[in-house]
Amino acid sequence: MPTAKKEFFPAMVPIPAGGFLMGSDDGPDNEKPAHRVWVDSFMIGKFPLTNAEYRIFVEETGSSGPPFWSDEMFSHPDQPVVGTSWHDAMAYCDWLSKRSGKKFRLPTEAEWERAARGGREGKQYPWGDEPPWKRAFAGYDLERGGPQRVGLNEPNDFGLYDMSEGVHEWCGDFYDPNYYRCSPERNPQGPPSGKRRASRGGSWRHRIKFSRCAARSSLPPTFRYADYGFRVAMSM
Repeated sequence: MPTAKKEFFPAMVPIPAGGFLMGSDDGPDNEKPAHRVWVDSFMIGKFPLTNAEYRIFVEETGSSGPPFWSDEMFSHPDQPVVGTSWHDAMAYCDWLSKRSGKKFRLPTEAEWERAARGGREGKQYPWGDEPPWKRAFAGYDLERGGPQRVGLNEPNDFGLYDMSEGVHEWCGDFYDPNYYRCSPERNPQGPPSGKRRASRGGSWRHRIKFSRCAARSSLPPTFRYADYGFRVAMSM
C-alpha cells in the first residue's frame, strides 16, 4: 500500500470566471454542437488525486482501498489513484469537506473543460493544436507500467497538470450523449438523471483517443477501472 504524505489537503488552482466554446463540431456526435458556455470562478485540483492523498482518507475512515493497490503498477504514492468508482470519489469529497471545513466536490463537465483548455479558445488540446504524437506525450509509466506519476508533464496555461494524460477523471454530472442540444449557457450541471456518470481526460490506457479537451466519456457510477481516477473542485 502506498505511503501517505502528511498533507491531506490537495493543491488547488483558482480558475477565473469566463466564457468558452464547449464541445466540437468536428468530433463525435456527443461533442456536438459546439456551444458558448459561461462558468463562474471555481477551484480545481492542480493534479489528479494521488495514492498518498487517498490513503489518508482510507486510514481515517476505514474505507476499503482501491482494488489495484496490491499491484506495483498502480501503488506508487505519487501515481494518481485508480480503481475508484464515482461513489468512492464522492465519499472522498464528503470526507475532505468535513476534514477541511471547505465544500469539496467533483467538477462539472463544463468546469473540467474550461480548466483543461487553460483559456486557449478553440484549441484541441491543453497545449494547443499540435498532435500528441509530435510531443513527448506520456501518461504511461515506462518502468512500472500503469499511469505515470503526477506532475511530470508540462502544465497548461492555468497551471494544471495531466489534464490530457494519466487517468480518466470522474465529473459530477450525469451523462447524456445529447445533452449539448439543450444545455444552458451559464454553469451547466448536466442532466437531472441518468444511468452513467460523465468523465473527462485521456488515460494511460487509451492515451490519444480521449486526449482532446472536448472528448467525453462515461461509466456507470459503481464501476472501478484501472484507468479511472478523479480530481477535486470547489466553488469560490
